[in-house]
Amino acid sequence: MENVSSHERVLALLTVLAQLGRPASAGELMQATGLAKSTLYRQLAMLKRWGFVFETGNVYAPGPVSLQLALGFNAVAMLTHYAQDDLQWLSQRSRETVAITVAVHRHAVCVDMIEAPQSLRCSFEKGRSVPLRAGATATCLLAHLPELALQNIVQAECPDKVRQSAWLAQLAEIRARGYACSSSEVDEGVWGVCFPIFTRGRFLLGGLTLMAPLQRITNQQDAFIQLTSEAAQRLNARLENL
Repeated sequence: MENVSSHERVLALLTVLAQLGRPASAGELMQATGLAKSTLYRQLAMLKRWGFVFETGNVYAPGPVSLQLALGFNAVAMLTHYAQDDLQWLSQRSRETVAITVAVHRHAVCVDMIEAPQSLRCSFEKGRSVPLRAGATATCLLAHLPELALQNIVQAECPDKVRQSAWLAQLAEIRARGYACSSSEVDEGVWGVCFPIFTRGRFLLGGLTLMAPLQRITNQQDAFIQLTSEAAQRLNARLENL
């Protein structure tokens, strides 16, 4: 693999392991990747240390971290698939922008979105992420993360102990209420509401969000919260029955 960086060699090796679909010997990996023996073993040693590769009986297979990535991908694919009907329903009933988001490494990532017929300028678009810091989507996802992950993010994002306590209290209120609302927290003049979406075991999968310009929904927030709640309840019920 001439003129290829060491990072790309690692990716090529992981790709081969994924595509083979079975444990492979060092000889097979050398042949498939074109890596020299010393380079291959060096890359394998690093990947084993980080949990991306597992070695047993002189053969190599994807390790636990690779499996976690695969499970994460499957969860997102499942969520976007089963959310389609409810996303469409909420879009048609509200005529506002609706989205499905997931929490990934201290960020909220938009994985699916239907934009309103009327334009809306907001930070979210499909594939884009925002920090789990402010706004209905970010705070809803953060509030419903496992406690250890929540604590780690709050400590990393907010070193001040007093502000940490206030933030944790706000997140506890969101968790008790079951959803989060925000107004102009991320984008000026944009209101949003987000409800959590769970797996069967109540593990957070993502969030269902509705966003609209404040000037367009004056005195209608309660109605939009109710619509979003109905869509989220149906989606959660569907996922609960899988």
